[in-house]
Amino acid sequence: MEYIERINKELVPKVDKKLDKTVLDLFAGCGGLSLGFEAVGFKTIGFEKLEDASETYNKNLIGECYTQELRIDTVYPNADIVIGGPPCQPFSVGGKQMGLKDSRDGFPIFISAIEQVKPDVFLFENVRGLLYKNKWYLREVIDHLEGLGYIISTRLLNAKNFGVPQNRERVIVMGAKKVIHFPSSLKRKITVGEALGELATQIPKNSKFLTPSMDKYIAKYEKASKCVNPRDLYLDRPSRTLTCRNLAGATGDMHRLKLPDGRRRRITTREAARLQSFPDWFEFHGKETVIYNQIGNAVAPYFAFALAKEIKKYFQPNYNGADYPIKDENNQILLFNESKLHQSR
Repeated sequence: MEYIERINKELVPKVDKKLDKTVLDLFAGCGGLSLGFEAVGFKTIGFEKLEDASETYNKNLIGECYTQELRIDTVYPNADIVIGGPPCQPFSVGGKQMGLKDSRDGFPIFISAIEQVKPDVFLFENVRGLLYKNKWYLREVIDHLEGLGYIISTRLLNAKNFGVPQNRERVIVMGAKKVIHFPSSLKRKITVGEALGELATQIPKNSKFLTPSMDKYIAKYEKASKCVNPRDLYLDRPSRTLTCRNLAGATGDMHRLKLPDGRRRRITTREAARLQSFPDWFEFHGKETVIYNQIGNAVAPYFAFALAKEIKKYFQPNYNGADYPIKDENNQILLFNESKLHQSR
């Protein structure tokens, strides 16, 4: 089955009445994470402060998304699972590094929701830097969540290993009363060519082609960045990470396709959505730049689908849980236990 046929078929919202579990999605964006969970039968409830993103969620998913900016004292409905991607305030090594006391950060809100809702399971995702440069802060978050009685497990996962045609590393942290298995990597990677199919060689109406001055600027940018190859999309491999910046902006590292006639054009919102593993039936609400931002900020739905399937198993009778030590994809031990982060090779 071709890539787009598969995600169009598998990423379809439904409610499994036998499962009868509700997911609370915080900082829900346009619903990429929730789509993965609804596709395995969970009910969802979302909270998102941006109206266009909330509208996209409500247009495509079964669950309702409330347009609301979250606060420490926000009151939530009952839920069995809490998920989300809390916005993480960038930390400066020379800065104050206030951690959970920093009011600009989303993690205190996420932790407050866990304290209030007391879910059976929670999951949050964030950028890889949280596991390295800002490891001290992740340790602080884990410390607090362990204090609530949860067993915490974490991995640095790449969405390209779970059927998404994109290099996209994310830190995934899960908490429950038992250690939850992470999904197993798939052997075959999906390429840009497989994801875009016929779109890769077409010239859509209102295509935005790179001008000679843009080509010159990009060449200068790539030289300064010491790029060995141009940062075009290559049809025989997964794409680079999609971000708001390289989708919505005409920047030196923008995502673009090189056509057979040599011209280069920026990718469309639908092409970006395919690379992020949104099905073709998924409709975005808002202006073009807003849609690019929704896609760039989203959790890849097919990656979320893989995670949701593992969490669904947790609620099956006689679930045994995973054994320590927990390892990443490079066989590196990543064990969060007793409020400490241990790493060894």
